[in-house]
Amino acid sequence: MHDINTKMKSFIAISDIISLLNMSSGFLSILSSINNDFKLAATLMIIAIMFDSADGWVARKTNRQDEFGFGKNIDSLSDIVSFGVAPAVFLYSCTNTTPGIFQTIVIVISLLIVICGVLRLTRYNVISDKINSSDFIGFPIPGISFVLATFYLSGLYNPYIALVLSIIISFLMICNIRYPKFDNMALIAISAVLIILLILPINLILFNINIPALILLLFCLYYLIINLIKH
Repeated sequence: MHDINTKMKSFIAISDIISLLNMSSGFLSILSSINNDFKLAATLMIIAIMFDSADGWVARKTNRQDEFGFGKNIDSLSDIVSFGVAPAVFLYSCTNTTPGIFQTIVIVISLLIVICGVLRLTRYNVISDKINSSDFIGFPIPGISFVLATFYLSGLYNPYIALVLSIIISFLMICNIRYPKFDNMALIAISAVLIILLILPINLILFNINIPALILLLFCLYYLIINLIKH
């Protein structure tokens, strides 16, 4: 067995720092949910998704050499904070509950998000080097954060609908349905503009509905449903 340089600087790269920014955004979202600042919590989940989208791109552009899989693991561990724990805490915290059966249901559904998120990411780490497909297997884990965040920011948030959506998305994350990766540059560009409009202090409101948030929510639900139908 050959000696391995265990100094952190021999493992970490620029793309890993972006993954840590993803995780940091998720952690701050958790704190915001605990403090009942749900608008900030939702916004931070969106920001976490932006960082998650950027780390892989940066790794490819910088020709990241990841002999030991450090980048893949730090990405997955960051994702479980931002797209597993953060949406679960958000759902639990912003669903007004009193002790009793309904609160127990909310706890179980919130836990389901975390469990399915861990299962999905673990499966990805196990099979990513062994399959010849660019598709996602199961609904991408950032989707749960994206749906809950845009649903809340749209102004249309309903806790009961959010609970149902969370159950559906959790099981779709661990299903065997293939979801194609996003390669429509026009749609990516439009989504990027909408996300910028959403996280900046620009209120594009019509009839008390945040229009960028609503469009992004509909985009994501369409992606979820259309590929489910195709399967």
